[in-house]
Amino acid sequence: MAETAAAQEFDILVLGGGSGGYAAALRAVQLGFTVGLIEKGKLGGTCLHNGCIPTKALLHSAEVADSARSAEKYGIKATFDSIDMTAVNAYKDGIIAGKFKGLTGLIKSKGITVIDGLGKLTGKNTIEVDGTTYTGKNIVLATGSYSRSLPGLEIGGKVITSDHALTMDTIPSSAIVLGGGVIGCEFASVWKSFGVDVTIIEGLPSLVPNEDATIVKSFERAFKKRGIKFNTGTFFEKVEQNDDGVKVTLADGKTFEADLMLVAVGRGPVTDGLGFEEAGVTVDRGFVIANERLHTGVGNIYAVGDIVPGLQLAHRGFQQGIFVAEEIAGLKPVIVEDVNIPKVTYSEPEIASVGLTEKAAKEKLGEDRVQTQEYNLAGNGKSSILGTAGLVKLVREKNGPVVGVHMIGTRMGEQIGEAQLIVNWEAYPEDVAQLIHAHPTQNESLGEAHLALAGKALHG
Repeated sequence: MAETAAAQEFDILVLGGGSGGYAAALRAVQLGFTVGLIEKGKLGGTCLHNGCIPTKALLHSAEVADSARSAEKYGIKATFDSIDMTAVNAYKDGIIAGKFKGLTGLIKSKGITVIDGLGKLTGKNTIEVDGTTYTGKNIVLATGSYSRSLPGLEIGGKVITSDHALTMDTIPSSAIVLGGGVIGCEFASVWKSFGVDVTIIEGLPSLVPNEDATIVKSFERAFKKRGIKFNTGTFFEKVEQNDDGVKVTLADGKTFEADLMLVAVGRGPVTDGLGFEEAGVTVDRGFVIANERLHTGVGNIYAVGDIVPGLQLAHRGFQQGIFVAEEIAGLKPVIVEDVNIPKVTYSEPEIASVGLTEKAAKEKLGEDRVQTQEYNLAGNGKSSILGTAGLVKLVREKNGPVVGVHMIGTRMGEQIGEAQLIVNWEAYPEDVAQLIHAHPTQNESLGEAHLALAGKALHG
């Protein structure tokens, strides 16, 4: 049945139903707009189906495996037998299915019109979906990202991406992970817990190179202790594969062999062939160029999420979706710079950070304008109970606010909430030091670090 003209006209048309797109749609209907949400796959996008949720489910299974192995340390008589990938995948897929059902029900209940199919921008206020043209007074581009590879590096056979890794029904005995960033380190962590012999190849000088140098050192030390091998500072040159596995050669001639290779070199924007440039939108290396208020400079077209240059994080896209809906409504929402968006690497141990690293702070404020403070988790009761090592590092503008919080340790990602409030609200250490942090929690480590930076450390 053909749709009526009214059913094809909306206040806001959103192209993409991932974190950024569905957040924009939900906030827009909340503000009284009519919304059409176009999605070629499943609502929830990469985060729900191929990213955040499934990887964290695997990481939890990995944590349970490690807990079983170390149970005797805690006085529990338990034995670790094996990893049942069929059951692991069933657990993971069950989580996804539950969240997907909840999201689709929510979208439907809010009166958002979901348009199934591949959308293509055909003008300043039109998108065509499978031969039908839809009109929007405002358009939000939220087409997301894909697991990219390197030039000349073909995916196939024993060379896989994270998409393939999430659906594996067997566990390799050995694996090479190409890329030592967040995605690569998370999969390396999972596989090591599953009993895989893992080697990470990273061309830059260190793993997780965007983190503070102190955190990087602690993280690399922890991975070495776990038996996760890594080679940094030399770039990948080629991979050869046969029935037995893969052979990776680096630029310096060094070679590595394993059952398979996971390519985890980042994510590319999904914009090719969608009509963006033809409609006048500026695209640079696949990314949509927008101003600080996420407007593309063409008509009433906005862009959010992974297609906008910067951090490719689901919660960034989610916040940008809300931001754009409020911007269209004239509410003048506050801009949150990428540097002040919380980041978590959900490996074992976890890394959680927000704000400036010590190096970045010194570059911005000057060498003599930066103070730092470290608090070792060895002094934290709950961390000792959990059996984790790690630290909290604060970066402060001298006699000014805290501009960076960097943490590492088991489950320390859960502390990023207070950390991002401290940085974004430009709190002084003295402000945080007078607040009460429940005992015994890992959250106390934040309080102790701020007490120390305020000059009144009790445990140091």
